[in-house]
Amino acid sequence: MKAGSTVLVFPAWRSNPYLNILSLAPRAQGYQFVQETDFYGFLRSAGRLGRGDVAHVHWTAPIAQSALTARDADSRVARFERLLRRLRAKGVRVIWTVHNRLPHELTYREQEVRVYRALAESADAVHVMTEDTPGVIADVCTVPADKVRCIPHPSYQGIYDVGITRDEARASFGLEPDEVAVLFLGQIRPYKGVTTLMQAVDHASRDDGRPLALLLAGHTPPASLAELEPAVPTSVRTVMFLDFVPDGDIARWFAAADLAVFPYRQILNSGSVHLAATFGVPAIIPDEPHLREQYQGQSWTAFFDPADPEGSLTRLLSDSSLFAGVGREAFAEYIESVSPWRVSRGYAQLLDELTDARAEAPASR
Repeated sequence: MKAGSTVLVFPAWRSNPYLNILSLAPRAQGYQFVQETDFYGFLRSAGRLGRGDVAHVHWTAPIAQSALTARDADSRVARFERLLRRLRAKGVRVIWTVHNRLPHELTYREQEVRVYRALAESADAVHVMTEDTPGVIADVCTVPADKVRCIPHPSYQGIYDVGITRDEARASFGLEPDEVAVLFLGQIRPYKGVTTLMQAVDHASRDDGRPLALLLAGHTPPASLAELEPAVPTSVRTVMFLDFVPDGDIARWFAAADLAVFPYRQILNSGSVHLAATFGVPAIIPDEPHLREQYQGQSWTAFFDPADPEGSLTRLLSDSSLFAGVGREAFAEYIESVSPWRVSRGYAQLLDELTDARAEAPASR
């Protein structure tokens, strides 16, 4: 590595734990990180990069999906395509991390596909979190196999405070000892299927007679709130906090839960599943091929049928044998295999690979 190489991360939020984890090892090695959240801020910062620097694109939605009109989206994409060409001509390396098959809230699909294809063509490395990601997005863009670098999503081991006991956490929510607490924690958006979970909890009847309780927490925009309110269960205790959960309070929600449910209608990677595993909370997730491949054999995961989400979740939540006997030890091997430092070291190695190869590589293709 050449000391002082700059890594421009876009979009980046200082409070995002995933991005903070990823940068741990590179920062320790001397890489300098610049973060931009706004598309035009990214364009300005990218213009200051030089040979030996790296532009790392994560979520692509701010490029085209923040546009006011389709014409504006076209203009933004064209500027982005020109930027990629200029970066390559200057010897700046480009990394693209594929977080989603496409942005979940998609207004300008045609323009978004252009962004994906431009990145697949121009990036020096395409970072995926599961080996089958190129196949999942194959109908959107083709990622050359020699560009693919698989670095898994990290756990959150050691990141969040866990100084609260299960009894203390449950008491803070008013949960009774026999109540089975079902948790959803994360930003609440239509694609996440939270209303389906609400209906399933309302209709489930456990075969051991224990009552269910629903814990629901996460930032909820007005449109999602309007969809949520009519679906609030009437037959079970429901505790809702419809705003961002402070980092210092996340442990309380997971410590109180018996299981977590992520009823997503579409998902490629989920940090929420790793967050649940970090706290030793079993999780129910969609039975998608790429998710089954990733979590198959883990006793702390179960899969619901995306073709019948409400019925499937109702049956799973009614089954008292689900996750029976799953203790903290069941999570240990998986959590260690994707520990923050291990994953961050993998990212540092990718940066080393690109910056070390820079001198020998042609400036453009």
